[in-house]
Amino acid sequence: MCKGLAALPATCLKSAKDIKHRIGFLLHKTDPPPDQKAVKEKEKEQVAVVKRIDPVDVDKWKSSFTNVINNKVGQATFTAFLKSEFSQENIEFWLACEEYKKTSPEKMPAKAKQIFDLFVDTDSPCEVNLDSATREETRKNLSAPNVTCFDEAQSKIETLMEKDSYRRFLKSKLFLELSISPITSTCSAAEKGVKRNLTDSSCRLPLCA
Repeated sequence: MCKGLAALPATCLKSAKDIKHRIGFLLHKTDPPPDQKAVKEKEKEQVAVVKRIDPVDVDKWKSSFTNVINNKVGQATFTAFLKSEFSQENIEFWLACEEYKKTSPEKMPAKAKQIFDLFVDTDSPCEVNLDSATREETRKNLSAPNVTCFDEAQSKIETLMEKDSYRRFLKSKLFLELSISPITSTCSAAEKGVKRNLTDSSCRLPLCA
């Protein structure tokens, strides 16, 4: 022991050892997986939003991803699932592309740039998983944006969701909850759930002026 430490009272040395022991314990303590609690809370929240949907619709969703993505409540339900996996940017990009197709020609340039900057550009806030060739092709389309500007990129993301997320969706707790839920809500109530769910989106596209 060095002379400096030897000169300290025994009580001080004991306190120092206790502190060292506690720090070591904290450093080696196993923390729960990050975001595990957040995932569970999101799952409960999303189940509450979309539960008790007509089982007839749910049966259609089992047969085809197209039946999910082309149905308003199906979109909201699938978005709820993707939120629990923190990958909702894919469906939000797909929906943004669908909305873009309804944009008037004079507003397309501004809207196209918003979508590209939010979802397509490298390191964008809600970047979707696109290959470099598709990303560059979409970038070139911005020079003369039209209704087909995002067709290739949207198609790639739709295929990605169908082959990956959709399969997990069918096995998820959220979907199983829906499969056994009785019909208790009206169509208008379901539509309200859709709007509420999409309003909570973390990657919402700002409105064009």
